Amino acid sequence: MEVFRMDDNDDNEQRYDVVVVGGGSAGLSGAVALSRARRSVLVIDAGRPRNAPAAHVHNYLAREGTAPSELLAAGRAEAAGYGAEITEGAVASAERLPGGKGFRVVREDGAAVVARRLLVTTGLVDELPPVPGLADRWGREVLHCPYCHGWEVRDRPLGILGVSPMAAHQALMWRQWSEDVTLFRHTGPEPSDEEYEQLAARGVAVVDGEVTGLEVADGRLTGVRLAGGRVVAREAVVVQPRFTARSGVLESLGLAATEQEMGGHVVGTCIAADPTGATEVPGVWVAGNVAGLTEQVIGAASAGLKAGAAINADLIGEDVRDAVAAYRG
Repeated sequence: MEVFRMDDNDDNEQRYDVVVVGGGSAGLSGAVALSRARRSVLVIDAGRPRNAPAAHVHNYLAREGTAPSELLAAGRAEAAGYGAEITEGAVASAERLPGGKGFRVVREDGAAVVARRLLVTTGLVDELPPVPGLADRWGREVLHCPYCHGWEVRDRPLGILGVSPMAAHQALMWRQWSEDVTLFRHTGPEPSDEEYEQLAARGVAVVDGEVTGLEVADGRLTGVRLAGGRVVAREAVVVQPRFTARSGVLESLGLAATEQEMGGHVVGTCIAADPTGATEVPGVWVAGNVAGLTEQVIGAASAGLKAGAAINADLIGEDVRDAVAAYRG
């Protein structure tokens, strides 16, 4: 597998077929696919995985319960085993080279490389409501996804923090995992008459008043504290973060993040792409949470594979065109 280099006019910057920005499950899956296709690949990883606070990865067939760090280490080893290079660092920007001949990727430390194609898998940031204590327990007893954490808190007293019109829906969903669910209205809108009926029918309590903090004892969440001082015993709290795409490098290429709605409510941002991850900028693909807010780890890995295959097909097309032009010459 050859690593291409630019000529002297390009300051000898190292050139790869593909630079992958982001080294999570989506980026590493794409790197494996591309490296197995005998492409030269560089993965640049900022080392800020979204699921770092979580103890285990779930719903990943045959890897159920694996620690996130262990899964990433295995993925790195697999990608490197096929020849991918992996380096740590944050990417500051990317720019298209003159004539559309690839991209220059610049890291925050000033180092730059050139790529024929880009795969951006920078993920998203979970922006939590401003309630004291939430961030400290995020990924442990402060949760958002029932498919990621519902089994682990089954049959325990759960609290739903109302911050949006989706709160009643969240409460009814989490009721599948526990019979003891309380919806704290907090700053969210009042449920409709229909929602009140649904909540009552499922035995979900509704508590008015703003939540001002969490109660913790012996290192574990024990309750939710209201503005009047009342504490309601709970062992886990469900919140709806705002899902904000890490889109800086894409914005430097002219790709703006778009707002995403769920149930008619804006829940975050992402980068628009086709089913393979191709964006509006030719030569740039996205995969994982930067493109799909609800993607779990296994889905992100699948999206990385799909994008990797599409990128390789695109490069094959370019290689054939160049070969035909040279042959005719």
